[in-house]
Amino acid sequence: MTAILMSVAAGLLLAVLLLLWHWRRSHAAQAAILRAREEHLTVALWGSGERFWDFDLARRDLHVLDCDESELPSGTGLSVTSRKMPLPAVHPQDRRQVRRRLRAHLRGREPLFTSEHRVDLHGDGHWIWTRVRGRTVERDARGRPRRLAGTARDTTASRHADAERRIASEVLRSMSEAVAVLDHDLYFVAVNPAFTLITGYSDVEALGRPLSLLDSGRHDGLPGALRDELARRPQWQGNVWMTRRDGEEILCQVRHNGIGDMAGEFNFHVVVLSDITEQKRAEQELRYLANYDALTSLPNRSLLSDRLARAIVRARREGGHVAVLFLDLDRFKHVNDSLGHAVGDRVLRAAAERVQRAVGTQHTVARLGGDEFTVVLEALAAPEEAEEAARRVLEAFAEPLVCGEHGEITISPSIGISLFPGHANAPTELIKHADTAMYQAKSAGRRTWQVYSAHMDESARRRATLSSLLRRVLERGELALVYQPRYSLHERRVVGVEALLRWRNPEFGLVPPDQFIPLAEDTGLILEIGEWVLKEACTVLRGWHEAGLDGMRMSVNVSAIQLLRGDLAATLARILDETGVAAGLLELELTESAIMDNVGRSAGVLHACRALGVGLAVDDFGTGYSSLAYLKRLPLTTLKIDQEFVGDLACDPDDEAITSTVIAMGHSLSLLVVAEGVETAAQLQFLREHGCDEIQGHYIAAAMEQDACLAFLRQPTLLPD
Repeated sequence: MTAILMSVAAGLLLAVLLLLWHWRRSHAAQAAILRAREEHLTVALWGSGERFWDFDLARRDLHVLDCDESELPSGTGLSVTSRKMPLPAVHPQDRRQVRRRLRAHLRGREPLFTSEHRVDLHGDGHWIWTRVRGRTVERDARGRPRRLAGTARDTTASRHADAERRIASEVLRSMSEAVAVLDHDLYFVAVNPAFTLITGYSDVEALGRPLSLLDSGRHDGLPGALRDELARRPQWQGNVWMTRRDGEEILCQVRHNGIGDMAGEFNFHVVVLSDITEQKRAEQELRYLANYDALTSLPNRSLLSDRLARAIVRARREGGHVAVLFLDLDRFKHVNDSLGHAVGDRVLRAAAERVQRAVGTQHTVARLGGDEFTVVLEALAAPEEAEEAARRVLEAFAEPLVCGEHGEITISPSIGISLFPGHANAPTELIKHADTAMYQAKSAGRRTWQVYSAHMDESARRRATLSSLLRRVLERGELALVYQPRYSLHERRVVGVEALLRWRNPEFGLVPPDQFIPLAEDTGLILEIGEWVLKEACTVLRGWHEAGLDGMRMSVNVSAIQLLRGDLAATLARILDETGVAAGLLELELTESAIMDNVGRSAGVLHACRALGVGLAVDDFGTGYSSLAYLKRLPLTTLKIDQEFVGDLACDPDDEAITSTVIAMGHSLSLLVVAEGVETAAQLQFLREHGCDEIQGHYIAAAMEQDACLAFLRQPTLLPD
């Protein structure tokens, strides 16, 4: 019995041991499975960067399960930690969104709770972006959610990266430069909108096609050699001609950057294109304007100086001569003032063409500004060739310039000539000497040329000094009028006087009118001086009337500048009103050329003056280029025969014929005819026999001061019958 019991006990023990062995074996297997699961969970947590969380809604407890990243995943083991932590604060701007999404899940409207918002994990004000996913994992007896569980992931870095990508994409889209990304073989992979605007190719048309799509075919376009350079070099930039989709060629500034891999291969290329066609054209225009005159396309002062310097160097080396011709168009201001600057510009362009044609294209013609031109004559065998060139230039202006609806305009240049090596060695000195000679040509009567000489510098200095002194001549009271009587052959008495302007300067003494009047016209001072002359003459005439010389008339010379630029009629009306002189006793004398320079404008001003009752006389008749048709339409009252024709009367048949013809013509036009410069009884007799109305000259009396003239007028003037 005992043996049986022991046998049973041994069997039971063996069974227990077997059960224990199986249990331990099963437990070890379960432990291995758990360790494997834990390891998988750890790796999954570490690899995904996610955190598992478990939130008890009733207790407000939050448990977080995450991977300890203090050790690398090298098989040494990663630990998963579970910790309890307070519910992190949600950013104020995100709270409303989080509550709305959580409420939608808890109430069963959404199967999952998902949200991406900012949280402060440590309560230190450092906000990070977190993407949260979760769902209800436990409910109470009434079916209400009790626990939530899910994952959370820090998305701060990815959001920043996305923001940077969006910014980069927007910057790329908004760039004015065309940006293209090409692959290893230089085929288009991506382009921005500016690429389409600049090249005309849309992204659909460009993608997958080679860079040679933009080849212009020029020698400086995008040849294969350059494409090879782009493939080899990581960076390159330069200007390349390319062709748009519509065939237009454009100049592009190209900037290239290669994107290399770890092996140094350029798998992608970024090419930035900027259309600089207009910029280059503008630069070329600026360079052109820096050297050429925009109106006439002639070289300007800068290019002239350069060419003149080179010409001097060649002439010095070869023993030749260089001439500089300085041209100024005579009375060009009258054209601008009367016909406008548009017509003036047309005249300048026509003048430039005539000068260039006259001297030949082998010589330089430049425009210095205004109506001034300069010619550089090179490789002259003798200095006399410069004067021959000046003669050809003057002949080129013999025919009038045709200006469309404005008809024909006759204009001429005055020319000054300087020579290398005779007059100067430096370009600036040659130009200055030619300028000085040009003023001498103007003083000599215009429409001619003068060769520079040393004595001209003194004349130029005198001219400059007089021009400066003239500006204060009225202020200093240096101007005065003298009066020359006019004698009526029919009434046999003095019926009027001509007021003549004189300038007495303390330094230069009596300055001749032919020296200071042109200066006053060039500077515009003639307007102010002319008004003073009119007022002074009318004031003196009123005094003579008050002294008993009723009916005495006064003639006053008027400049072409006053006629064209000033408000002559209004000035006359004001002066007549201020002085109380009857308009019929005042006569304005204008030279033939002053009237004919611009007949259209002159006619309007003359009619306005005549409407006031003022008389109008043509002075120096016969010395200009009057048109009888124009004279007939002008409101003239008097014709004055120039003393050039009167001086040789009774000894020159030509002057006698001209004078008698002018007298007859004047009477046929109902004009009073006055002869100037009468000095002999024979001249007087001829004029009387041919019906001349009035005479003026030393045979009657020379020009006198105011008081002397008054005394002369009070005495009878007796002339032989």
